[in-house]
Formats: sequence, structure tokens, C-alpha cells
Amino acid sequence: MHPLLFHFGTIAIPTYGVLTAAGLLAALGMLAPEARRLRLRPGKVWNLGLIAILAALFAARLLLVATHFSIFRAHPFWILGLATVPGAWIAVGGAAVGVAAAALYALAEGLPLLRTADAVAPAAALAFAINRIGAFCAGLDWGTPTRLPWGVTYRSVVAYLWYQTPRGVALHPVQLYDAAASGAIFALLLFLPHRRDGETAGAWLFLYGISRFFLEFFRGNAEHVLGGALTVTQLLAVVGVVAGGALWLRRGAHPAAVST
Repeated sequence: MHPLLFHFGTIAIPTYGVLTAAGLLAALGMLAPEARRLRLRPGKVWNLGLIAILAALFAARLLLVATHFSIFRAHPFWILGLATVPGAWIAVGGAAVGVAAAALYALAEGLPLLRTADAVAPAAALAFAINRIGAFCAGLDWGTPTRLPWGVTYRSVVAYLWYQTPRGVALHPVQLYDAAASGAIFALLLFLPHRRDGETAGAWLFLYGISRFFLEFFRGNAEHVLGGALTVTQLLAVVGVVAGGALWLRRGAHPAAVST
């Protein structure tokens, strides 16, 4: 595939970084119309999304530097780069900080948490879909070997050096499976009627948790926990399914008060 989008002398622009940025921008673009649909303040919800993204990226970069300090000490300007080192815990840590920052901002601005989460859910699904396309192009989070006709074979030395992607072996395009799942969930959430606060967010957590749990069986570089019984992502997927189911089944007579 194409882990490098552009290459000008010693300056390399990774495809994964660019498409991840594109996914985040697309998600930000979704927030205002979703906020208006749910009768929230579009400007405040957009600000919340931007704060969450910046906090998550900053935290993930700090964790990346902390866990690979010797590399960044030798090459300090790599801190500003778009490339990433594979690591589920780094992504989880960054996402946790982003969610916490968003929740604190929502509370400070008087935004109802569950309804705000409903506005964010379709944007998150869209961002995930674009991000996984970027991972496929780069060779990140590659799949297990397969003999199926749609198996993809990576030959890039850059993908091997950056992401340890196997070369010359037909692999499941698990990143595209994931992108397709997120795309389908995104489309579903757009047409899902909003009856109770938290249902849209719950549907996203539940559906994506299920899809990601089973897709992990096709990933070739997953990090396992619990004695190898589950991957890190599968463990988080179980948490997402439980949380999503709880939101979907919660009993509430009426939606929360409208934020104006």
C-alpha cells in the first residue's frame, strides 16, 4: 500500500496521519448539524469536540514520548511528527483524557451529558471509518494471513519499519472491515430517531463494541491481556457493549431539558 502520502527530500508525510486528521476534521464538521438536530448549542458542542481532540492528541503524544523517551531524546523534532508507534494503551490513554476533558467542558457549560454524547456519536463513527482507511493504506493494524481472493499483500519497506507489517504475505484487510462497520453504523445513527437522551450514544457503543470484538480475531498484531484470552481492544469492546446496552435500556420518561 502507501504509508507515505508525500515525500519531499527528508520530509515525509504519512498517509495514516493525514487521513486521521481528515477524519477528525470531518467529525468536527458533523457536530454543528447534529447539535442543531438535538436542540443543543452548536458552537458549544463544536468547542467540546475540538477540546476533546486536542486533549486526546496531546495526551497520546506525551504517552508516546514517555514510553519511547530514548528515541525522542535522540530525535527531538519527531515529537512534532504525524507518524505514530503502534500501541493500544497509548491510544486508550489519549482517548480517556479526551473524553474526560469533553465531559468537564460539558459540565462547565451546562450541556446535558447524554444528549451531547448523542450528538457526538455519529461524528465519532465517521472519524473511525476514515481513520481505519488510513490504517489500511499505511499497513497499520494489519490482519491475519488469508487465502481469500480479497487478501491484501504489503510490500512497502516503510510499512515494515514503521508498523512491522509483514511483507509478501496475503492478509485480511481487517482495517477495511472495520471501516465498513463504522460506515454502516454512521449511516444508521443518522436515521435513528432520538427518543431518549443517551440512546444514540448507546447504540454506537453497543454496535461498534460488537463489531470490533469479532474483528479483533482477524488482527495480526493485537496486544493480549488476561493471559492471552482477550486483546486490549476486545476488553474495551466488552466495556463498550455493556455501557451501550445500559444506555439503550435505561428507563427515562422524557428527554432531558433542552440546552439553549
